[in-house]
Amino acid sequence: MLLVPGWMWQRGPATRAVGAGLAAGAFLAAFVLIEAQSWPGAAVVFVVLSLFYGTRVARRMHRLWPAAKDMNRADRAAVVRATRRGEAVDDPRLAPAVVEYADALHRAADEDRLRRWAVLLVTVLAVALAVYDTVTGSTGETVASWLLVVLLLADLMWWPLRRDRLLARADQAAEAAGRDI
Repeated sequence: MLLVPGWMWQRGPATRAVGAGLAAGAFLAAFVLIEAQSWPGAAVVFVVLSLFYGTRVARRMHRLWPAAKDMNRADRAAVVRATRRGEAVDDPRLAPAVVEYADALHRAADEDRLRRWAVLLVTVLAVALAVYDTVTGSTGETVASWLLVVLLLADLMWWPLRRDRLLARADQAAEAAGRDI
């Protein structure tokens, strides 16, 4: 939910699921294609991950911010945009939704913080695999392995700072909205 861009909230739940699923499926299918040079394998990864990840994202978004389903697309997008920017929402009737969305972002961040140890473990394993692939693997395996290490390290170092800035802006928006309620 933290990574879902504001423009995706303008869409309905099915379109949000498809958008998130296709992005993840294409990204990870590209890894399969680079490493294994297998079009059928990449196609399977694309289809399976697109379906499962898209469904998971849509369900999580609904669970964390159920009030979004009762809002029209323009209002939902306005709330998300204002909250992510840390601004007051233009329409005072949307102020409670800003507070709800900010709370949903905090709940999502809290859930994700519980999983950070898994990212650290996967990073350590990915470094070991990248070293092994560098010594014994093909060029495609080596490139894919080190690319994965770079992405995981970025996730460990860059994402917490970005997440904290997003949550600080959400708090600013919620505080501004609280004055309008």
